[in-house]
Amino acid sequence: MNIIKIIKMNNVPFNFNANAPSYYPGMLYKAEEANEAKENEIEQVLNISDNIEDTNVNDIEDKISKITLNSDESKEDIEELQEERIQEKKSTMVEVDSRHHLNLIFIGHVDAGKSTACGNILYILGYVDDRTIEKYEREAKEKNRESWFLAFIMDINEEERQKGKTVEVGRAHFETKDRRFTILDAPGHKNFIPNMISGAAQADVGVLIVSARKGEFETGFERGGQTREHTLLARTLGINQLIVAINKMDDPTCNWSEGRYDDIQKKITPFIKSCGYNINKDVYFVPISGLTGQNLSEHVSDKNSKLHDPRASWYDLSKPTLFQILNTLPPPPWDEKGPLRIPLLEGYKDNGIIAVGKIESGTIYGNNMSCTIMPNKVKVKVLNVYLEEDEVPYAKPGENVRVKLLGVEEDQISKGFVLCDSINLCSVVHEFIGRVAIVELLEHKPIITAGYFCIFHAHTTCEEIQFVEMLEVIDKKSKKKKIKPKFIKSDCIVTAHFLLSNPVCVEVYDKLPQLGRFTLRDQGKTIAIGKILELKA
Repeated sequence: MNIIKIIKMNNVPFNFNANAPSYYPGMLYKAEEANEAKENEIEQVLNISDNIEDTNVNDIEDKISKITLNSDESKEDIEELQEERIQEKKSTMVEVDSRHHLNLIFIGHVDAGKSTACGNILYILGYVDDRTIEKYEREAKEKNRESWFLAFIMDINEEERQKGKTVEVGRAHFETKDRRFTILDAPGHKNFIPNMISGAAQADVGVLIVSARKGEFETGFERGGQTREHTLLARTLGINQLIVAINKMDDPTCNWSEGRYDDIQKKITPFIKSCGYNINKDVYFVPISGLTGQNLSEHVSDKNSKLHDPRASWYDLSKPTLFQILNTLPPPPWDEKGPLRIPLLEGYKDNGIIAVGKIESGTIYGNNMSCTIMPNKVKVKVLNVYLEEDEVPYAKPGENVRVKLLGVEEDQISKGFVLCDSINLCSVVHEFIGRVAIVELLEHKPIITAGYFCIFHAHTTCEEIQFVEMLEVIDKKSKKKKIKPKFIKSDCIVTAHFLLSNPVCVEVYDKLPQLGRFTLRDQGKTIAIGKILELKA
């Protein structure tokens, strides 16, 4: 019997060769090993292009060229896998939300009720559930701060909850039908003004919370209170729209009194006007209760609302709630086609290097946009752009972004640095000519002469600064002008030559106001506000 059979493969006769060499399993082993080596080779190339912690952009091509690809097949596999990764990345992106985005900063004197109002907004809109609120109520009761439970939504730091004072700028997000908002809850205590300035530098709209409780408004608004300084700083830092929310109207000392509301509005209006706000165009007043939620979303005079209070009938339905005001605010005049300017708040490692800031001008794109960090001139590639937790293909002015960068180390990013497009870099200077309005000097330092040192705040940067020379002064009351005065006092406008301790990223005010405004502070007090007129080489 013939033991050799005819085997057919794909219908083609296959003749068995009895003289063929014996088969050894080792051949299979070597084939697997070769295939594994090839896969490792491909992965090595892909990892180099994907590894965002590889900080030297110029070295990437060199590293890839050192890997020997054994065949054209390997190159094809790499291209195929790269395309798969690109498509996978695109599928995880979200579309850019076309609704206008506004940054709201809640400012005002300590204990005015800022954190409570912010927390209640988030609760009303459903961003905090009842179980969490019950937990905060128990925790607040244990700390003998029963009425602070809503503030715990924003004050997540244990020290803040224990002392009942906001220290850091709290941050949260909420949406309405037509708008997207970021809440910035600023600390009210004078010791934390620098934190408030950092928050205000990111804001578009200020919500000034004023307590209507008897004695509290007077304490916050008179000398030593933070109502005045916060309002002045907000205007200086470019917040052109202000909502004055007169809070705690439900307090027994107020009882939704129209007289109390009118009295506070009458007293605070002249000061707000003196800060540079147009009362009829830029300022909105609204009575609220941050604790009960009255006039936040539901109108206090709406008889169908559980928050209706007949004592507030004078504030009828023709007058807006806080939410109604927010939904009608015009967006700032952003320049999305201008040069990219993102003053940075911080940089940190998170599977790569992340930079955080608010876009003040221009548009930023992911997918390897070429940018430069100033003032240290570090060239980077923008790999990814994030809004909150979502990756987006691009982001426009007014957005708070996180960007993943290639080509930079964590210690090369500092607060006050500016991310620019590489074609149009921002200015970096040690000296400039500026015009400042002297607000109120310190009691023990009532005059400024050449050589006076103080602290300079602009966008997210902070440096020591010196008055080198006074070039011109105008007295606010008499309007008299004096050239090159020997000294200056409060309530005057001075043009001066300034020298910074370190170079900073700024622009002339007329070119880009967001980077051309500044504040001068001394020993914890704001003494002047100003704008940059000329940059010195």
